[in-house]
Amino acid sequence: MSPDLAIVLGLLAAASAMFVLNRPRMDIVGFLMLLALPLSGVITAREALGGFSDPSVVMIAALFVIGEGLARTGVAARLGDLLVARAGRSEGRLIALMMVAAALMGAVMSSTAVVAILIPVALRMARGAGVSPRRLLMPLSVGALISGMMALVGTPANLVVHGEMIRHGLDGFGFFDFTPFGVPVLLGAVAWMLVARRLLDRPERAPAGRGPDPAPGPDPAPGPASPPGLAAWAETYGLEGRLRILEVPLDAAAGRPLSELGLHASEGLTLLAVERKAGRFARQVVSPRPETLLDPGDLLLIAATGPGATALEEIERHASRLGLVSAPPPPGWLGTLARGVGMAEILVAPDSGLIGKSPVASRFRTRFGLSVIGLRHGRAPAAAVAPEEPLQPGDTLLVAGPWRAIRALAGAGGPAGARAGELIPLALPAELADVAPAGPRAPWALAALATMIVLMVTGWTGNVEAALIGCLIMGMSGCIDADGAYRSLHWRSLMLIAGMLPFALALERTGGAALAADGLLAAVSGAGPRGTLALLFALTMGLSLVMSNTATAILLAPVALELAERLGASPAPFAMTVALAASTAFMTPVASPVNMLVVGPGDYRFMDFVKVGAPISLLAMAVAVGFVPVLLPF
Repeated sequence: MSPDLAIVLGLLAAASAMFVLNRPRMDIVGFLMLLALPLSGVITAREALGGFSDPSVVMIAALFVIGEGLARTGVAARLGDLLVARAGRSEGRLIALMMVAAALMGAVMSSTAVVAILIPVALRMARGAGVSPRRLLMPLSVGALISGMMALVGTPANLVVHGEMIRHGLDGFGFFDFTPFGVPVLLGAVAWMLVARRLLDRPERAPAGRGPDPAPGPDPAPGPASPPGLAAWAETYGLEGRLRILEVPLDAAAGRPLSELGLHASEGLTLLAVERKAGRFARQVVSPRPETLLDPGDLLLIAATGPGATALEEIERHASRLGLVSAPPPPGWLGTLARGVGMAEILVAPDSGLIGKSPVASRFRTRFGLSVIGLRHGRAPAAAVAPEEPLQPGDTLLVAGPWRAIRALAGAGGPAGARAGELIPLALPAELADVAPAGPRAPWALAALATMIVLMVTGWTGNVEAALIGCLIMGMSGCIDADGAYRSLHWRSLMLIAGMLPFALALERTGGAALAADGLLAAVSGAGPRGTLALLFALTMGLSLVMSNTATAILLAPVALELAERLGASPAPFAMTVALAASTAFMTPVASPVNMLVVGPGDYRFMDFVKVGAPISLLAMAVAVGFVPVLLPF
């Protein structure tokens, strides 16, 4: 062993130990290796810094922007709503849909972001179906991990392996080259989870952590840092009993502006939202304005703010007069409302000019863009908000309106009355962080995603150029702004990858990759190429359980290519095996951020991951060893 190789292996051992101990953070480990490798003299500083210009790093950064654009436009959240609508109360259907959705979404955006988006959906689905969240959150994490096996951009590890092949003058992988292997793993994992869910059962106890839960019903008492939710306010102010849905038939009111309907706050009525079709399958919620024209099939959400029975009778009278069909709000109305309309609790300041005036007399909605739908004198919510009831100092108002107006309450750009101290924001809802600020631009986000995929699949441009074109479309269409794009970059991940990439060059230059290949060949002496694939898969999977799957791919991709050269075989099956194995972090809760996210809300223990994850890992190995050589011959 040469002195240079000893130095590289020593640094590699130190990095691995720090990864296992998680001290310091992984990105700091990458920075330390970025500094140590040039100082060792094995590679130059220019070569060490080359990781920042590596196409894999640039492409991963672009994918962070694409994923943020999908989140900001609500594309991912709408898929969650579709899951809720399609799943019903069948637990098996819930599990299957959750896993498939996580795998498909994670194939084109960060799997960690996918899990963060779908945890509230899973909790809501669990409550609606009357099942334990523990039975849904583990399948969610499994599906998100399998997303790395579904497409080239499913995980940074795939891009690292692809980049290593390009660096060696090989063709690399296509966008869907991973899909034939990911699909059988996903189908097998779904079938296994339908059985393994019973392994997660145990006597219920209070969860170790609590994820966000927008489902209707009173929230558990939150900690001091936990913002309230719309569900809690709906319960506190009794909203559900004061709401009606008015449907616009084909032959009534259609084409008329809202200003002509006569639905006025002075009569104890507040029009909160209009839900209408947005394409063949989707619907959107829009904030009502006087000039908004009604379309056939529109649904008007009306709140009765006056005394209960009288106000509801007033709604029915107007519905009859206008030829509209009245009905109570359907199940899930709160989630639908939150897509376009927000709520907040505000306090009437002691020196406010609103004191002594009713919301109607003060032209509250005109001035602030918000409607008063609930009122508290002291701690007790009032049964109604009488149209002419004057406001008093210290009154707490529950207001509803466009999310942009709710956001304005929290910042210096708020309405003039808020800036003057007339209104004091008391509580902003938890859902505020999840609302898509660029929702109307969702079609552009889908167009950007489709353009990127088409360019990658057809090869009309390079993969990096395709991802950057997708980012350009996102930016030019307003799906994401420049500041949002910079904030979307996960600098820890980028630093880790850029810092560890030089190891591949150092191992190759010092003979480390050849030494590892010799060791693997000796271990599987006489077992042939498939036996070598099995050992390579097991080694990659084992390392990915204790360190970043990206770092694992960086270290083992050159070893896989060296193995192929020693065996005189095609490098593609060996490289694909490393990429697939890097996405099998099923067996420990610390193997991936995806697993860490569900531990608290699901109240999982370490052995839960072992019991559920071990069979799925073996399934993935069987697929890799059995099918990879068939589609990618030796």
